[in-house]
Amino acid sequence: MVDEHPARAHPLAFAALLVGNAALAFGPWLVRLSDVGASAAGFWRLALAIPFLLVIARVAGQPLRWPARALAIAIAVAAVFFAADLAAWHAGIALTKLGNATLFGNISSFAFAAWGLWLVRRWPTRLQAAALLLAATGVALLMIGSAELSARNLHGDLLALLAGLLYTGYLIGIERVRGTLQPLPVLILASLFGAAALLPFALAMGEQVIPGQWTPVLILALSSQVVGQGLLVYALGVVPPLIVGLALLTQPAISALIGWLAYGETLTSLDAIGAASIALALVLVRLRPAAPATT
Repeated sequence: MVDEHPARAHPLAFAALLVGNAALAFGPWLVRLSDVGASAAGFWRLALAIPFLLVIARVAGQPLRWPARALAIAIAVAAVFFAADLAAWHAGIALTKLGNATLFGNISSFAFAAWGLWLVRRWPTRLQAAALLLAATGVALLMIGSAELSARNLHGDLLALLAGLLYTGYLIGIERVRGTLQPLPVLILASLFGAAALLPFALAMGEQVIPGQWTPVLILALSSQVVGQGLLVYALGVVPPLIVGLALLTQPAISALIGWLAYGETLTSLDAIGAASIALALVLVRLRPAAPATT
């Protein structure tokens, strides 16, 4: 019988998933701190991460080797989705609140979870349905609490929503190739293809490309790409999409806290309840259904 909870066979996979999402949640703040354009910030996030990833891959015994043509094309397509996601999301971050940007950007949580259920061709179990309902409740509470839905934020919110849909395409593409390739070579190639797509776009848009201050973009590369995406891509190979999708929802809660601490953005008791609902959803979705009684 195939284990429907492969994360149990990899005890650190779920922890890696949560740590990766925590690292990714700092991305919007670092993008705001950078002094380059939206697409340029995405380019540096990917480009600066590549040397570090190459060294880590060598030490970890996962050296980069060019994959078969079909796999290389699949990674390139996923990377284009990721590049477009970063361009849209980084542009949206400057036009709305951190909580809004991360919340709408993580519409991919439910889309990727739905992909996972479609993949196994079945409806969610009672526990999974309860987890999804709790997660949706948590998101709604975060929207009521920290997100500020207004005409002032509309443009940024729509860009973040578009980014979330594009990110779903990236996650699906990477999840497909992770069944064949190790995580670090996949991430290195995705970063390489994504950077190659973002640089000409940033130049064409007339953005400032060379940073005046390198610290924010370097930390962005290390935290979001090396740590965040590195752990996420690893988890995509061993954790079911439903759990990955719900785990992505930890990012809005952390970003709302960062927005409150760094910019004084609204943080209410509803945010705490919403975050607790998402945490409980993650507990529920990892529980095994009770075995039927036998006589």
